[in-house]
Amino acid sequence: MKVGKISESVLKRSVLKQIKVNKDSKMLSGASVGADCAIFSFSGAGFSNIMTCVQEAAVAGKADMERILHKTANGVACAGAVPIAAMISLMLPESMEEAKLQELMCEARRVCDKIGMALAGGQTNVWADILKPHVSVTVLGTVAGEKTILPGRAKPGQDIVISKWIALEGTAMIAKTLGEQMTARYPLYFIEEAASFGKYISVLPEAQIAADKGVSAMHDVSEGGIFRALWEIAESAGTGLNVDLKKIPIRQETVEVCEFFQISPYELLSGGSLIMVADDGEGLTEALLEAGIPAAVVGKLTAGNDRVIVNEEETRFLDRPRTDEIYKVEALWK
Repeated sequence: MKVGKISESVLKRSVLKQIKVNKDSKMLSGASVGADCAIFSFSGAGFSNIMTCVQEAAVAGKADMERILHKTANGVACAGAVPIAAMISLMLPESMEEAKLQELMCEARRVCDKIGMALAGGQTNVWADILKPHVSVTVLGTVAGEKTILPGRAKPGQDIVISKWIALEGTAMIAKTLGEQMTARYPLYFIEEAASFGKYISVLPEAQIAADKGVSAMHDVSEGGIFRALWEIAESAGTGLNVDLKKIPIRQETVEVCEFFQISPYELLSGGSLIMVADDGEGLTEALLEAGIPAAVVGKLTAGNDRVIVNEEETRFLDRPRTDEIYKVEALWK
């Protein structure tokens, strides 16, 4: 199989096929295309619904730990929930020193405090057959039953809203690791600004506003970029879509970084951006802007299966998701 996210067909055939809602269980919804968390109802026992989201990644340092914690919390927030606790499982190589472990866990503590969730526990093991540290993060969140955003509720005619800018995560990673290669063309302050885009990775503020506004669906934009996320949210809803490429928000730093390394910003890691589907996209955008969060209406969900991207006079159909562009440049920093 190819490096990165597995293809949608493999995901459906070999993974999601095994995830089923048991009528006798408390599970309202399992993970699906475009939805990373499972939802459990405990309202009968006097509790709110509980969400869980699990993510895993290799962690070379503090930046990776911060990214994976935010990504997992973002997944819970997309169901309308507030993250309340994180569990961390670390798999370490024999060569790793305790000081490095301590550094990673201190960063985990800092990020959890920033998000406002407890670092509740986990497990740490050393393995002889791995070369670098790996972490698995499970985040729990809670939400009142009536505010739960279940997959598949979006419908044709609703507006598609995108928060902040696309490809923030990928831009930051590339500028941090390969910025020196860009100094011949761009000033240092420009590269440093691009490298700082990781500060935008949390989507919790906009997700909370969107949930309060009664959106039908949310999807954090991550691996595969905005094109994958748009495909997945339409796939989850069973709809088509029509999106104006020119309306998709993107920073000039991202445009320059992607042009320099000859990659597409529309298929690049985009942690920090959130897709929201709502009846009144303009009203939602105004509410986000009032809270200091950039946002834009970029199109609508449509009846049928056509997923269309319009770029001025040119119209193209959105392809099935492909491997993230980050892997085209990743070899340059290994």
